[in-house]
Amino acid sequence: MRPARNTILYGDCISLMQRLPGGAVDFILTDPPYLVRYRDRQGRTIANDVNGDWLKPAFAEMYRVLKPGGLAVSFYGWNKVDAFMDAWRCAGFRVVGHLVFQKGYASSQRFLRHTHEQAYLLAKGSAVEPHQPLSDVLPWDSTGNRLHPTQKPLRPLEDIICSLTRPGDLVLDPFCGSGSTLVAARRCGRDFLGIELERRHYMTASLRAHAAFP
Repeated sequence: MRPARNTILYGDCISLMQRLPGGAVDFILTDPPYLVRYRDRQGRTIANDVNGDWLKPAFAEMYRVLKPGGLAVSFYGWNKVDAFMDAWRCAGFRVVGHLVFQKGYASSQRFLRHTHEQAYLLAKGSAVEPHQPLSDVLPWDSTGNRLHPTQKPLRPLEDIICSLTRPGDLVLDPFCGSGSTLVAARRCGRDFLGIELERRHYMTASLRAHAAFP
């Protein structure tokens, strides 16, 4: 089937992406579970964060549905980088860049104070370089994780989307959580397609993505 535009699908992203034709989306920006058994101060957890059984199948589908020459940005857990890198390369992605998001606060601390997030820029085949490349260090705004245990801020997502896509492109987020990628895509004049497994987050993302002032 042709991918729906400006909508959010509820369910498992692997099975739902399998229904999409190859090369159907222009860009992927996603924040999958980090495989770290995350639990925040309120006791909230992330679905499928306890094992990586889904990791390779999910990125294999992302690679398939991305257009040839398309780009993808994936956040990842720094202490699970070997598992993520293996999944990306097995899917067929080339690693073409790395992004660091600098926080003005420490989200946690043990041996070090954790004051950044990170993501890799991946390509399917030969991707066209942007005319004005984005800095690989971007600022980070605190969301307070009000809507999701790992809610991402809009500003850096908008910077990424505006730099690496064109108006009217279709942006896919198969782990869309509270819908930050979708809102950012809408603000940049791009179409979006989100997928979310947890019903409460699916509802939040749907309300945000279609709100008059998200």
